[in-house]
Amino acid sequence: MRSWSAAVWLYLDRRILALFILGFASGLPLLLVYSTLSFWLRQESVSLTEIGWFSLAGTAYGFKFLWAPLVDHIRIPILAARLGQRRSWLLCAQVAVAATIVALGATNPGEALTLTAFWAVALAFASATQDIVVDAFRIEMLEDEEQGSGAANFVNGYRVGTLAAGAGALILADAYGWFWAYAGIAALMMLGMAVTLWLPEPVRIEGPEPRHENWRDRFQSAVVAPYREFTTREHWIVILVFVTLYKYGDALLGAMANPFYADMGFSGTEIAVITKGWGLAMSLTGAILGGVLVARQGLFMALFVTGIGQLTGNLAFAWLAMAGKSLSALTFAIAVENLTGAMATAAFVAYLSSLCNVQFTATQYALLTSLTAQARTLFAAGGGWLADHLGWTMFFLTTIAAAVPGLVLLVWLMRRVAPSGSHQ
Repeated sequence: MRSWSAAVWLYLDRRILALFILGFASGLPLLLVYSTLSFWLRQESVSLTEIGWFSLAGTAYGFKFLWAPLVDHIRIPILAARLGQRRSWLLCAQVAVAATIVALGATNPGEALTLTAFWAVALAFASATQDIVVDAFRIEMLEDEEQGSGAANFVNGYRVGTLAAGAGALILADAYGWFWAYAGIAALMMLGMAVTLWLPEPVRIEGPEPRHENWRDRFQSAVVAPYREFTTREHWIVILVFVTLYKYGDALLGAMANPFYADMGFSGTEIAVITKGWGLAMSLTGAILGGVLVARQGLFMALFVTGIGQLTGNLAFAWLAMAGKSLSALTFAIAVENLTGAMATAAFVAYLSSLCNVQFTATQYALLTSLTAQARTLFAAGGGWLADHLGWTMFFLTTIAAAVPGLVLLVWLMRRVAPSGSHQ
């Protein structure tokens, strides 16, 4: 374990600083599919139940492991020769993200909800592909002891990206309308493209070449081998269930946060300034603290401390629902939820990175993050129904209960398993 000063010093490394921008580019599309879109839908008088089911538009995040092997093994013609495999895939994904953001913003959900859903699905697919490449890039670029700081800085960039897609989009929408809000966010993807072109291609550890170049051998090496290797880990089934459940309570809250703000009577600008602006400061602080906690105390202890902390954020929202419309109460709840959530996310990302064999980085990390996405999509799809039938206070108390199984599994793992090294 590093000293506290050494753990903090890692944040000045240029590679870790660059991850901030890549995290920013990864964070931009997410809210445009989820909370920002849900606020737009609510303004168009779409029901809470429909908004809840609309989270299924992000199903691609939960199944990106299906095409992650393509990212690991297929070289894009022409571009791969000039940029390398990782950077060529990343640039293409970023262009696709920008294009689908514009297309989604050009729809009218009040008149053609199905078309809005189509482009939301397309954006989620492009965004999920970008995530596959960025995650592999990050893990392959850093050494084991740098993963915690790299994860924290990536999370910070991600949070700033969600700020732009949340607060920025809401402010732009209030002033210029939803199309220009989405088009403005699409333009910000150019920052990620610039960093993609600037960074060098990471060094990869290649697996053994198959004896024969037929399709069966290629399928075995590209698809079967990464998953087979993961199943050799001790208690791998429990690990996968834990990965799925650890952020479930947080995901259930996040899926319905913006409709909650709308029902409470907060304006788009108030949400932008308080929930996104003030929340950003807490998120940045939380991610750094989470990364430092990982470097100083280890992965499992960091996961436990921050997992307990997450529950206080959900409890703060339950209190806000009882308090009613109050800017000071909103500020407090947002501060607690963003601080604790960012700490937990930084520790969780570092843990997921530690589980990956770098011979199969993209595929294995995509599998792990696909499971976490299930909590945000399939499992959280019924959040609107719960809010409709329970009311907001009981809904947020239910999100606390939803987080408990993940913590129970964490305690079980802490007693039986040590984190795997990522660079094998």
